Amino acid sequence: MKNMNIIICDDRISDRKNLSDLLSDYGEKKNYEFAITEYDSGEQLCEEQSALEACQLLFLDINMQGMDGLKTAMRIKEKYPKLPVVLVTAYMNYALDGYKVKASRFLLKDNLADTIEECMDDLIAEINKNSRILEFRFVEGTIKLYVDDIIYIETELHKNVFYTEKGTFQIYKKLDELENEFKDMGFVRAHLSFLVNMKYITKISSYVMTLTTGKKIPVPKARYAQVKREYMLYKGEE
Repeated sequence: MKNMNIIICDDRISDRKNLSDLLSDYGEKKNYEFAITEYDSGEQLCEEQSALEACQLLFLDINMQGMDGLKTAMRIKEKYPKLPVVLVTAYMNYALDGYKVKASRFLLKDNLADTIEECMDDLIAEINKNSRILEFRFVEGTIKLYVDDIIYIETELHKNVFYTEKGTFQIYKKLDELENEFKDMGFVRAHLSFLVNMKYITKISSYVMTLTTGKKIPVPKARYAQVKREYMLYKGEE
């Protein structure tokens, strides 16, 4: 992704300019084109639905007058749960609050110049991965799907069923083939009959995998250690 719509929301004009300049410098260095839009209040930003729909990355100051960054992030995440949000603040003690609103990153204003490049490298890689599209010849017809929208694939009789954010689709293709096709895309073979997108896993314990949808998938004892390890690596905990 070489073009990106970015929003900066901060009630201090000097801080908005500093972050905008750092992002522009990063874009020039890495050959990206950023369309950067600035807002000075959370209330104003939440009203700009067309801008939020087009936004691919949002930087939010936590300590704003009126609606602060955390409340703003909560409101925006309710409608746009997949939008990456970076919380920016001058105070370290707000870091834990970032997890409550599922922020992608947390940056301190004092050392933005030292951290922005690594932050953007990681976020762009993540955004590119999540925006990958694959085309499949399903029973229902040829359909393109975002890899990120596929929750899991389950073998049922002679077909495999894709359970996705957009509904279910059936395909005559072996799960081994699909597993190979989704290699390095964040999927784990939880069972002979299940290929799961690890983004949707909430926990793995007592030989059961629980998904965000509430679905519970048994993990055989022979696979359990490997599945848990893959999940921990995916989450960056090893």
